[in-house]
Amino acid sequence: MGRARDALVAGLLLLARKRKRRLWPGQRERIVPPASRNPGSELLATLLLLAAAGCAVAFIVVYVLDRLPAHTQLLGLSLGLACLFVAAALIVTAKRLIVTEELEDDYPAEEHVDEQETVLQLVADSGFSRRRFFKLALGAAGGALALAVLTPIASLGPAIDLARFYATPWRRGRRLVDEHGRPYRASDVEEDTLYTAFAEGSDKEQLGSSLVLVRLPKDRLKLPAGNSGYAADGIVAYSKICTHAGCAISLYRAPLFQPDEPTPALVCPCHYSTFDPASGGRVTFGPAGRKLPMLPLTIAPNGELRAAGNFDSAVGPSWWGVRTKRPTS
Repeated sequence: MGRARDALVAGLLLLARKRKRRLWPGQRERIVPPASRNPGSELLATLLLLAAAGCAVAFIVVYVLDRLPAHTQLLGLSLGLACLFVAAALIVTAKRLIVTEELEDDYPAEEHVDEQETVLQLVADSGFSRRRFFKLALGAAGGALALAVLTPIASLGPAIDLARFYATPWRRGRRLVDEHGRPYRASDVEEDTLYTAFAEGSDKEQLGSSLVLVRLPKDRLKLPAGNSGYAADGIVAYSKICTHAGCAISLYRAPLFQPDEPTPALVCPCHYSTFDPASGGRVTFGPAGRKLPMLPLTIAPNGELRAAGNFDSAVGPSWWGVRTKRPTS
C-alpha cells in the first residue's frame, strides 16, 4: 500500500512539472520573458544619441573657430546639451527597451563570469529591432563626446590654423604709428625712452602688430650679422610680445651711470625676461627661450619711420617648430 502511494505521488509530480521548451542546437534558454517590440522608443533613443553626437561636434567647431559672439556660452551650451541627450537616451533605453529582471536573492558581493554572461544575455533578449543602427548611434555619440572632451588639449599649444600665428601686418614701406594713428618720425624718438608703435591700419590686437621702439647710441649697437641694417639712425624696433608667455614688453631699463650700471634692456613685467636691444633682442635674463623678433626700419624722405620688411623670426611665445619658419605678411 505504501509503495502504491509513493508511485502515485511521483506520477502527479511528473505531470505537474512544467515541461521545458525544446531548444535548437546552439540556442539558449531565455532568462526573461520576450520583450514586446517598441520601435518608437528605439527610434527616440537613437535620435537622442545622434543629437548628442551633433552637439559634441558643434562644441569642437565652436572651439576651433574661436571668433563667434558669446563664444564661452556656446561652448557650455553645446557640451551641456550633448551630455543631456546621452543621459536621456540611456533613460529611454533602460525604461522602455531593456527587459526588467527580477531577482529574489541579493546580488553577490563579487562579480563572476556567469553574471556577466547573464547581463549580456539580458541585453540580447531585449526588444531591439534595429540593433546595428542603435550601436552606430551609440558609437557616434560616445566618440564625438570623447573628442569634445579632448579638444581643449589643443590649448596647450597651437595645433589648429597655424598659419595665423606666423602672419603679421608688416611689409616694406608700412608706416609706424602711435596708438592714435599718428605716424612716427625719426626725430620723435629720443634716447632712454620706450615707445609703443603699431602697423598703420592694422588691428592693434593682432599678435604681430605692436612694436617697442628705442633709440640707442650708434656706437653701442652690436647687432648680429643677420640683423645688420635693421636699425635706422640708432632706432631699433622689436615685437612687443614676450617670447616666454606672451605678455607685453612694457619696461625699459635705462641706466643712469654707465658703464658701471647694466646695459639698457627691454624687460617683460610678468616674469622678468630681459632682452638686449643693442644685440638684436638677445635674452640676457629670465625664462624666455629665444630672442625678441626684430623689425627692420628705414626712414622715409619726409622723416617718417617705415618698415623695411618683416620680422626676422616668429612673433609670440615659442612652440614646437616655431624656430623653423619665418613670419609672413
